[in-house]
Amino acid sequence: MAVTESVAEGAHGGARAVHEGILRRQSARESAARTYARALPIVPVRARGLTIEGADGRRYLDCLSGAGTLALGHNHPVVLEAIRRVLESGAPLSVLDLATPVKDAFTTELFRTLPPGLADRARVQFCGPAGTDAVEAAFKLVRAATGRTGMLAFTGAYHGMTSGALAASGGAGDVRVARLPYPQDYRCPFGVGGPSGAELAARWTESLLDDPKSGVPLPAGMILEPVQGEGGVIPAPDDWLRRMRQITADRSVPLIADEIQTGVGRTGAFWGVGHSGVTPDVMVLSKAIGGSLPLAVVVYRDDLDVWQPGAHAGTFRGNQLAMAAGTATLAHVRENGLAERAATLGSRMLSQLCELQTEFPCVGDVRGRGLMIGVELVDPEGEGTGPGETPGAGDHHVTMSGLEPTRTPRPADPELAAVVQRECLDRGLIVELGGRHDSVVRLLPPLTISDEQAAAVLDRLADAVAAAARHQQDRSRRQGRQDGPAQGAG
Repeated sequence: MAVTESVAEGAHGGARAVHEGILRRQSARESAARTYARALPIVPVRARGLTIEGADGRRYLDCLSGAGTLALGHNHPVVLEAIRRVLESGAPLSVLDLATPVKDAFTTELFRTLPPGLADRARVQFCGPAGTDAVEAAFKLVRAATGRTGMLAFTGAYHGMTSGALAASGGAGDVRVARLPYPQDYRCPFGVGGPSGAELAARWTESLLDDPKSGVPLPAGMILEPVQGEGGVIPAPDDWLRRMRQITADRSVPLIADEIQTGVGRTGAFWGVGHSGVTPDVMVLSKAIGGSLPLAVVVYRDDLDVWQPGAHAGTFRGNQLAMAAGTATLAHVRENGLAERAATLGSRMLSQLCELQTEFPCVGDVRGRGLMIGVELVDPEGEGTGPGETPGAGDHHVTMSGLEPTRTPRPADPELAAVVQRECLDRGLIVELGGRHDSVVRLLPPLTISDEQAAAVLDRLADAVAAAARHQQDRSRRQGRQDGPAQGAG
């Protein structure tokens, strides 16, 4: 027995050494711009479905899913088989923009899923391999089609890391895009939330476009996310989204739907715009459409197709393995009703997570749509204007058409959210942080997650929140002791 235990300990120690060595070399060699690797010090070596195994032998439930890329989880059999068929066929792996049977099958399956009114008159542009490339292409497209240059985007938006996409995202430093308020309940920019807040946001948009002295000329297009992901998992109200469609249509402004993260069943509809019944003029797609491999496209109405040959290109726009994997993923999601499954399971998970709000004051809000879920961590003792908090929001009645305020949002607590993320990792659960101050714990599990796995995810998250709440209480007591003598001296 002692010999067996000694061998096991030696094997574990060796695995641990490999794990730590790889992380150490990554830290020494890779760019300071790396992100996920800082908060998630793991070394994945095997993965299947929801589960990842690290080089140290530990197993994790992955609710990051490649930032939403893995609609079917890791190494799904239908994806692996599609890739294997291409490899064994001897087909070329990269073909620029030449026609191939693989591309034809992908385009046919993609068009089969598009919103009504777009599929029968759509064009598709294959871009570089990342979603941000598709956003850049969409901007170039609508500028060429309209002859205008300006763009409309929304506070809290995230559209990618290239120059034009960053300019339309919430963290832009050099503002070249007009910003509009994105409606939300917990931190409503008007302090009212609900349908009233969404109505005010719509009126603001109309005023900006129709006021000749607004300083915003008629734009080339409007880009929006059906659910803001990096912005904090904020679903767009369906009525508001329909208003945006009407406002843009009435003024001949192309509406661009960024479905990079919301697409392929993630929100409980095949495309996020499906909840509202909206048909956009342009859709930018990436992540899940490649079945875990790099692929990005722009799909748009045929009358916008004014480009000259070569107006937009990209060396890796002919990724055959990604197209094959994408075709298999799109078909599997469609044929097996995984979007509907995401809606049902996501609703159940949200209901159970809402119970955390009543148990832990540090849980300020729980929100999401389908299997795109966010839990915002706050400082329950904070008052006044905290990070991301609207001054005075919810503290009094708003004397504007008799509108009532939402509940008072507490200051965001990014430190606590980071604690929750670490506690989750200690319990074998991988989650992402997002939101304005990285105070929102995000869940993006694969659409194939089982009921039993979902229960395990919620149990581990609840345990992590409980541990973080104790950490917050300890922090408050320490701060109280530090403040006490100073207050007494005063």
